[in-house]
Amino acid sequence: MSSHGIETTFAERVRAAVERLTLAERRVARYFADHREEVLVASAAELARKAETSDATVVRTAKALGYEGLDALRRELAEELRRDLSPAGRVARTLQSVGGDPDAAFAATLDLHAESIASLRRSVTAPQFRAAVEHVVQAGRVAVFGLGPSSAMAEYLAVQLGRFGLDTLALTESGLLLADRLLRLRPGDLLVVMAYGRIYPELRAVFDRADALGVPRILMTDTLGAEIGGRADLVLDIPRGRADTVSLHTATLAFIEALLVGVAARRPEQTLEALRELNRLRAEVAGPDLAL
Repeated sequence: MSSHGIETTFAERVRAAVERLTLAERRVARYFADHREEVLVASAAELARKAETSDATVVRTAKALGYEGLDALRRELAEELRRDLSPAGRVARTLQSVGGDPDAAFAATLDLHAESIASLRRSVTAPQFRAAVEHVVQAGRVAVFGLGPSSAMAEYLAVQLGRFGLDTLALTESGLLLADRLLRLRPGDLLVVMAYGRIYPELRAVFDRADALGVPRILMTDTLGAEIGGRADLVLDIPRGRADTVSLHTATLAFIEALLVGVAARRPEQTLEALRELNRLRAEVAGPDLAL
């Protein structure tokens, strides 16, 4: 938003001002436009060095673009980046808030974790949690889908449920490799889907395959409930922290851990027997000292 109340993007400001900028100022403006996230966290001296100019030219360019100074440019650029939820943008805004202070980074991150847990308490109800546990306990096999950072958590959930004696399948491949995994889905499975941010081809393919097989599904998401929640039997709103800062997976992991405890509590004898067998096999493979 410009000082006159007219919505103007940063790129539009640069285009409108380019003709009246000096050559050095144009170079700085281009650097600003190409490295928006860095502008939020770098000092005027650092920006000057990277744009091969002086501190004064960096500040002068910000004013030539219609800002009161570099700080005002940063504030409006941060606001614009809040509408561009790229990972780099979120990390840059997080770094801007903590500066270069490790203590501030530690405290701010713990605050975000605490907020995520508090949000999870509000967003997932006790009946929803019980329904999720029952879905898992009643399933012939649990297939867990997740890509990117979620793939590690999908693998973790599948491994832990396997240790509890449940049959599992991790669906963590992307592209053509996912088709081989989807071929292994079968009626009687439960599909647990972790999906955040946007609907991508693999996510559509997973739901389409589940539709074809009549497989029930649980959707864990923060933003996709309205778009694709109608295709799931149970939608769990799992927050990933503030939308304008670095994405945290605290709530997702916390829910997974709670689900594991809930499943174990629901079938304690089978769980303990499976874990005792796991311990026996570990001792057989690695020796009694490595049995856990």
